[in-house]
Amino acid sequence: MKPIIAKVQQSQLRKDHPVFRPGDTIRVHVRLKEAEGEKERIQPFEGVVMSRRGELLGESFTVRRVSFGIGVERIFPVHSPMISSIEMIREGRVRRAKLNYLRGRKGKAARIKRVAKFEAVVPKSVE
Repeated sequence: MKPIIAKVQQSQLRKDHPVFRPGDTIRVHVRLKEAEGEKERIQPFEGVVMSRRGELLGESFTVRRVSFGIGVERIFPVHSPMISSIEMIREGRVRRAKLNYLRGRKGKAARIKRVAKFEAVVPKSVE
């Protein structure tokens, strides 16, 4: 990408999203326009991040969830005004950048390991 285009796009990036990776479970709040386009509502879409691709303004991510036994995947542009907010639900530990293998799995086989976060316990010094 040319440096001048990258510099222009840099100013248009959204910085209010949390850092998330493939394997993480997130909730994406999407703005939807109702019937005539007058009313607007926010609909949450919660699922596992399957992949991230692209860079700068062209960056997008795929979220997969199972709804009534059917897998549903949506692709969202990261910096889109259509996205109201993104919430981190839980972090997952995976060893791949693209989790396409989840499409063929269901139930317990489709589980992803959780990241164990340990707080360092500092003992009080006895004086």
